[in-house]
Parts: sequence; C-alpha cells; structure tokens
Amino acid sequence: MLPRKPPTTTPTQRWTFSQLAGLVKRNPFLISKWVLRWTIVGIVSGFFAGFYWNVLELITHGLRRFEGFSLLLVMPLAGLLIGLVIHFLGLPGEIGVIVDNIHFRGGRLDTSKNPSMILASLISISAGGSAGPEAPMVQVTGSFGTWVADRLNLQGEDVRSMSLAGMAAGFTALFGSPLGGAIFALEILHHQHVLEYYEALMPAIVSSCASYIVFALITHLGVAPTWHFPTYNLDNIDDFAVAILLGIVGAVAGWIFMAIFRGCDRLFAKLPGPIYLRTTIAGLGIGIIAAFLPLTRYFGHEELNEVISSDLPVLILLAIAGAKLLAISLTVTGGWRGGFIIPLFFTGACLGKAIAILIPGINPALAMICTMAALNAAVTRTPVSTTLLLTKLTNVSPLTPILFASLIGFFLAPKAPLIISQLKSQPEEGVE
Repeated sequence: MLPRKPPTTTPTQRWTFSQLAGLVKRNPFLISKWVLRWTIVGIVSGFFAGFYWNVLELITHGLRRFEGFSLLLVMPLAGLLIGLVIHFLGLPGEIGVIVDNIHFRGGRLDTSKNPSMILASLISISAGGSAGPEAPMVQVTGSFGTWVADRLNLQGEDVRSMSLAGMAAGFTALFGSPLGGAIFALEILHHQHVLEYYEALMPAIVSSCASYIVFALITHLGVAPTWHFPTYNLDNIDDFAVAILLGIVGAVAGWIFMAIFRGCDRLFAKLPGPIYLRTTIAGLGIGIIAAFLPLTRYFGHEELNEVISSDLPVLILLAIAGAKLLAISLTVTGGWRGGFIIPLFFTGACLGKAIAILIPGINPALAMICTMAALNAAVTRTPVSTTLLLTKLTNVSPLTPILFASLIGFFLAPKAPLIISQLKSQPEEGVE
C-alpha cells in the first residue's frame, strides 16, 4: 500500500490563507473600512433627508391654506416656477434616468442635477403635486454615494455599490424600513424576476440603517407606523384567497394607471414650446382636480390617514382613486418632480376600502393593504420590497397575505414596464 501524500496547496491558496491570517491578527471581526464607508454614506444621506423633509414641511404649511378655486391660480403659478427652474438649471432627471445610469454608466449618478432636482421637487411637492419626495431623495443620496466613490478612487462594482448604498439610504429615510428600503433600491432596477447587483445588498442595508437612525432623530418620523390601519389578524386561510382577488384588482388598476400615464405623456410630447409651458398646463390640470376632490392634492402621506378614518361612500372613494391616477400622471409627465410610490399606495387604499364596503365580510385593513401592495408592485415591479415597506408603514404583522397580493400584482402586470429602463438588465461592456 502506497503512503498517503500530505495535502498540498496551490500558490493562490497559500496567498489567500496568509492574507486571511493577517486579517484575523489585525481585526478579528468581520467589520472593515467598507462598513465605515457605507455608514458615512447613510449618515450624510440621513442628514440631507431630514433637512429636506423639514424644509418641505415648512413650505407646505404655508401653501396648504390655498384651497378650492384659488388652486386654479396657485397651481399653474407653481408649475410656471418649476418650469423656470428646469429651464435655467437643467433637467433634474427622474427614476428612469437613475436606473439607466446604474446599468450603463457604471452606477454613476450625476451630482450636477441635484440643484435643479431639489428646487423643482420642493415646489412640486409643497404646492400639491401628486408625487412624493422619494425620487429627489434617491437622486441626491445616490449621487452622494457616487461622489464618495470618486473621492476614494473606487472602480467597477465598488462605485455601483456605493451609489446603491446612497439610493437605499434615501428610500429608507422616507419609508422608515431599512430592510425594505435596501431591497427596494435593488429591486426597482429590474423588470424580470431577478435581483441583480446582489453584492450591493449589504452596503445598502448598512447605509439604510444609518440613514434611518439619523432621519428619525431629526424628524421624529419612522419609528411609529405612518398610517393607522384597523386591527388585522390572520385567523382564516380564506384570507389568502381574498388577497389573491385583491391582487387582481390592484393589477387591473395598474394597467389603467399605465394607460392613463402613457396617454398623458403622448399629449404633453406634442405640446410645442419651452418646458415651463408644459409644467404650467400640468399645474392647471392638477389644480382643477384638487379643487373638486381635495384629497387628491399632495402625495398622500397625510391624506391616506383621512381615507382610513373617514366614512366616505363607495362612489366618492372610486372617484378619488380614478382622479388620483390622473393627477399622478399629469404631475409626472407634466414635468413636475417627485415619485409615485406613496401616491399609488393612497390610490390602492381608496380602492381597497371601496371593496371592503361593497363586500362587508372582507377585513378593511386587509382589503386596503393588499390592494395598495398589488397596485404598487404592478407599476414599479417591486413585490418583495413593497411587502416589507407596507408591513412597516402600517404595522400590520401578518406579512404573507400582503406578499400574495404583491406577487399577483407583479405577475399580472403588463409585459412592458412603466419604467422602460428596467428592461435593460445588463451593463454594456466597457461603458462607464
């Protein structure tokens, strides 16, 4: 019998073992300089988000006093001002551009767009446009991640990971869910059933946690639930069937929204003249809707609680939901700046409450949250993070029915996504 040879290692293995040994001697923990970098991105993003939110609240408080037919003057004037900001400072970008840059520019987001985005979005949101602050927060915090990567001379995937860490911090500051915000930043990049750039998940989570703490300390938001839904406990397996049916309703609403959105986009594209003409006309349209249905004004952060607590009849709820879909479309396609995630949640809540009234056996909380989840998942293609965000925002602990509704909304969504750049799932070779 031949003697057994001792195990051998290749030069690469010996190098790896020696490097690991050196790391263990210097630092016995998994924490590294990368964790510090991600944390710094999150802290700075949280400070920006807190400052932005406080300024937004201050301006909004002054403009809320205008209501009724006075909005037919205030909203077009706000639109004109938004258009002038964009005309002189340049296009601020949008979520589609951010997704495109993550895919095809090596993950680099342009900081030069931030002044225009900050000013235009502050006017848009505070005046009462149907778009929320998630888009400006993501643009600014994501571009800060790029700026940090450039200062550190990072290359390749390290740059993309820092930008995604900043984006996640921006999402989390608004939604108050570090895990949901981190996954949302990765999930919104894609149309299909994949989560690419998964190597950026830990940077996104660490940055989100840091941003969450800083934003909560500044604004005192995000710790308690944002919306106060009725109590819901998962006691019956039939609730899964209800969740699936509500998911179908949300998916149908998603199809309707995308049809309205694309119709408005085509109409505005035919409009000649400078950008401020487009934003002014959009402001008039939003103002007309808000004059007759005041709950459609603003992005729904506070208005959703009013829908939950009020006894609005079914026809009014359906009218608000339909008008809100039109208001979101006019806001975004008309050149006003902001995101449509919370406005879609608001619309889903109106539809869900109408269904709960029509079918008394359905729990109102289940009806509203499942429809919210399905509608948003159908439009943004983010079923996992939508579920996580809603459980945090509503404090409804049974997660599984919400996940069922989200998945139904996702799989029944139109094949062509609203955010066209989600279709491009691979970065081009050699493009930075």
